[in-house]
Amino acid sequence: MDFVDGLRRTIQGYNSIWVIVDRLTKCAHFLPVKTTYDVSRYADLYLKEIVRLHGVPVSIVSDRDPKFTSALWKSLHRALGTKLNFSTAFHPQTDGQSERVIQILEDLLRACIVDFSENWDLKLPLVEFAYNNSFQASIQMAPYEALYGRRCRTTLHWDEVGERTG
Repeated sequence: MDFVDGLRRTIQGYNSIWVIVDRLTKCAHFLPVKTTYDVSRYADLYLKEIVRLHGVPVSIVSDRDPKFTSALWKSLHRALGTKLNFSTAFHPQTDGQSERVIQILEDLLRACIVDFSENWDLKLPLVEFAYNNSFQASIQMAPYEALYGRRCRTTLHWDEVGERTG
């Protein structure tokens, strides 16, 4: 878990992205958030968007953001039976995966920010879809395929819209 901060505020008030990556499948979730959220809001969002879809993780690696080192966050994961691990500046390899995903996310956002600068939050699900359907060398497949055991059905030629003739 990590954050992409310093983004242009959207109409809905989002100014950050919470990046959550599964270490096994490399599947990522990009959740638009506000830097003003308190820990209980993150806990609700975590249960709603991550636990609902994937179940309770065995362990989590995150940075030492005060949200993740708070007593509430620790007690939530103690109750869920999840081990919390924190990366440090001296051991960045513990969280290198999320840093790499954030680099890719930033590249994807740059590609569409010209057209959607004030509404990047509305396009974030498409960015997440693009990431999760991209080949990952470390697992030799796309995260979607690793998660569901099959390739994602998707349109190959987005520019060829319409009925097929002939």
